[in-house]
Order: sequence, then C-alpha cells, then structure tokens
Amino acid sequence: MSNLRVQALHVHPVKSVAGTAPDEMAVEPWGMSGDRRWAVVDTEGTVITQRQQPRLALAAARPLGGGAVALSAPGMAELAVQVPEPGPLEPVTLFGKKVETVVAASAAADWFSAYLGVPARLVHLDDPAVRRPVDPAYALPGETVSLADAYPVLLVTLASLDALNSLIAQGDHPEEGPLPMNRFRPNVVVAGAEAWAEDGWRRIAIGDAVFRGVRECGRCIVTTTDQATAERGKEPLKSLARHRRIGKSLAFGRQLVPVRTGTVRVGDEVRVLE
Repeated sequence: MSNLRVQALHVHPVKSVAGTAPDEMAVEPWGMSGDRRWAVVDTEGTVITQRQQPRLALAAARPLGGGAVALSAPGMAELAVQVPEPGPLEPVTLFGKKVETVVAASAAADWFSAYLGVPARLVHLDDPAVRRPVDPAYALPGETVSLADAYPVLLVTLASLDALNSLIAQGDHPEEGPLPMNRFRPNVVVAGAEAWAEDGWRRIAIGDAVFRGVRECGRCIVTTTDQATAERGKEPLKSLARHRRIGKSLAFGRQLVPVRTGTVRVGDEVRVLE
C-alpha cells in the first residue's frame, strides 16, 4: 500500500480569487467540479488575475450549489451570484486566446468594479466540455479545461514545499519564508512523497479518478503575492529560478488531466501507476 495520501483539496470558483478547502470533490473531465468556472474581465474583455490586480487575493468565492457563488472581500458586503441564464456568448481573452463565456448579472460587475476601483465584469464558463481545449502540444483529442491557467488539475506535494522553503531559507531573501501552500493555489496536496517526486508521475489514481501527468507547472508572479495581505516579494521565483528551472519554466507542481472521472477525498491513497 502506498504511503501517499491526499492531505488537502482546494477549489477556486473564481479565477485568482480565494476559494475553499472541501473534504471531497468530484472530478470532471475539465477539472475539479466548480473550479475556475468564473473570471473577472476588464472593459476590453481581457481576464484580470492577480498578475494585474493582487488585491484579488483578498477576495473570496464560496460555492453555494448549482454553480452559484457567494463573493466576499474586505469592506464589501457579501454578494450571491447565480449562474447566468443561457444567453449571448461573450468572447473574452485569456492568455491571448479567445474563450466564449456568459456575462453574470450587473450586480457582480458593480461589486468587482467597486472593490478593484476599475471597471470590471464577472463572466461564467457555461460549457467547459467544448469552450476551451487544452494546449494541443500536450493534449489528447477532445481534452478541455476550465478557466484555469492551462490544465485541469494542479497537484503539489508537501515535501516539495518543504524543500522549496529550505532553498528560500538559504537564498537571498530568507526573511520571506517559509511560504504557505496557498501561494501556489493547488487543487490537490499530497503528503508522504519525496521532494520533487511528482515531476515523474505520468499516471496516478486517487479515489475513483485517474489522472494523466502532463508536465511541470511553470510559476509566475502570482506566487510572490502574499495571499493574506496582497503584498509582493521576490520569493519563490528567485529560488525557483536558481534551482528549479525546467526548460523555460520555473517549476513547482504537476499539471494533470483527468482520464477517468470520479470522487476524490482528503485521506485518499494516491497510487502512482506510471
């Protein structure tokens, strides 16, 4: 029996906004159920993330059932947002590519505009089965993804975070560590592995679900944003650049694509199949 176990699960209903940590989650072909089905966009229809607006880290989205979310943020009254009725599709731009979405009620636009201090709207990915294909360089035919950065599921191990924090402690900015797991916004956190073991996981099973390990996760400036204060530092990118450069990526975590859906739970055994 494997010593690998699911230590935590995370779902982020709104892209770049804080989410929740349920005890179990359903795995769908395009990712964890309800994960990153919503996004904030600017007046040009470009998705806004913590890259442009670090204050998004201080906002939170709580699932209400049926795809609806409750939004909260410092200084803002909580707002319940329902999944919009089927209607005209709104193309938005995510990393230079168009994705068709449906615009949420105007109250959500008012809420995010007031919170961020710039005009903004909230959009919903109505049909993840068809709207956005996974990068064809790494995808199998028909694989799709939600509004996550690139791939349906992100896995990180506790041992790799410990190893990274050790590197930060020995680096140029030790005062910035140790970093918490929320800097990396994973879906699945695994305990019991050796540091960086996930780099080689090509196929794993968790609960009823099976995942294909696609590639390393290249990290960006969002990881330097304190999720409790929205302040930015230098780490972990400085240490990743020194010790974890894989090709063009500053690598931390493993990108996964579901190949069999099901339910995963905290405490589930993680079985490395390949």
